[in-house]
Amino acid sequence: MNTEKTTPVTAIVLGASGRGKLYGDYSLEHPEDLQITGIAELVELRRNIYGDKYHVPEENRVATWEEMLSRPKFADTVIIATPDHLHYAPCMKALDLGYDILLEKPIAQTDEECRRLVAYAKEKGKIVGLTHVLRYSPYFGMLKEMVSSKAIGDLVSIQHFEPIEHVHMSHSYVRGSWRNAEASTPLVLAKSSHDLDILHWIIGKPCKKVVAFGDLAHFKAENAPEGAPARCTDGCPAEATCPFSALKIYYRDRTWLYVFDLPEDPDKQGDVILENLKTGPYGKCVYHCENNQPDHYMMLMEFEGGVTVNFSIEAFTSYGGRRTRIMGTRGDIVGDMEEFTHTDFATGVSKTYNANAEDALNYEGVGHGGGDAGMIRDWIEAIRRQDASLMSTPLDESLESHLIAFAAERSRKEGKVISL
Repeated sequence: MNTEKTTPVTAIVLGASGRGKLYGDYSLEHPEDLQITGIAELVELRRNIYGDKYHVPEENRVATWEEMLSRPKFADTVIIATPDHLHYAPCMKALDLGYDILLEKPIAQTDEECRRLVAYAKEKGKIVGLTHVLRYSPYFGMLKEMVSSKAIGDLVSIQHFEPIEHVHMSHSYVRGSWRNAEASTPLVLAKSSHDLDILHWIIGKPCKKVVAFGDLAHFKAENAPEGAPARCTDGCPAEATCPFSALKIYYRDRTWLYVFDLPEDPDKQGDVILENLKTGPYGKCVYHCENNQPDHYMMLMEFEGGVTVNFSIEAFTSYGGRRTRIMGTRGDIVGDMEEFTHTDFATGVSKTYNANAEDALNYEGVGHGGGDAGMIRDWIEAIRRQDASLMSTPLDESLESHLIAFAAERSRKEGKVISL
């Protein structure tokens, strides 16, 4: 047993919302590995709750990333968990200051910025990990092993499907932070850079061509019920039967509440939720939002060596979780992110593997199909040893998925096949 004592990696966190809280929770569960020493968060209540919970010194709690990174370097790393449009600038500044970095996807909002940031990280010789955590999930880790070991012979084709789930679509990509592609990033990158990364990882070769189709079919003004007001709280005549009612989703069902800063007492939460719905973006009618993200999206890709991929993103499903079909010359695989079945053509034998059972013990983790904890552990070890090869998600490796996504958007808008 290794009894060598190590000191925790110290980290400044930019952004105290969902992903920022994940790293804070990890520091509480594994204080020997990670210590949060600074927080930059614009919302004062959120900043103070975060600082108190994760024991951040008072002097290191600030409102903006600019204020935090105007100081000399005082930690090992910076964790960037800010909105999409605030990834590139703070990451470049953190590199200037000599920090190693954990960067939430996407890398940046344009392919030019992505390339520039990757090149600058190499120039500075710093470790930058991107949170493509599905590489650490049991399901995809096992699929990668099956394909790499030639269990299905030579890989020929993949069909991959990401059902967003209709309420998730309305929450994140109609009302939420990713509702506008120009203000954040296109749907295919904001939602599915994980999927494009996984496809590239499993195939193990670069994408050569892509063509994409899709549009915004439903969430627009002409589809609003007759008499629907701007907000669900304004007496909408269709509210009781609308599947996207904000009153139903947030107030009556009390789901998707992570976006609200709520009091701990459940009896006091209802009034706060209602006030948010009356004034904030999550109370808006889904047909009267400033949204432009497609609600259905399909891509065809050709990878080096002739491997073809059909990938689709769909809003109008009653379920989430990815679906995968992998076809090879000697077998195929059919899976749903919980389990998959491998069939051998020669023997006719089929075997089902459960990604949450003992088959997956080597992929211990939480979140994103079991990926987050594994990703954080490898990133911390890479920082300690100053060896980026210890991560499955180094920045330059993650660039490929972004370039595919930007090419897909060009194809969708210009109506042509794009060569990468």
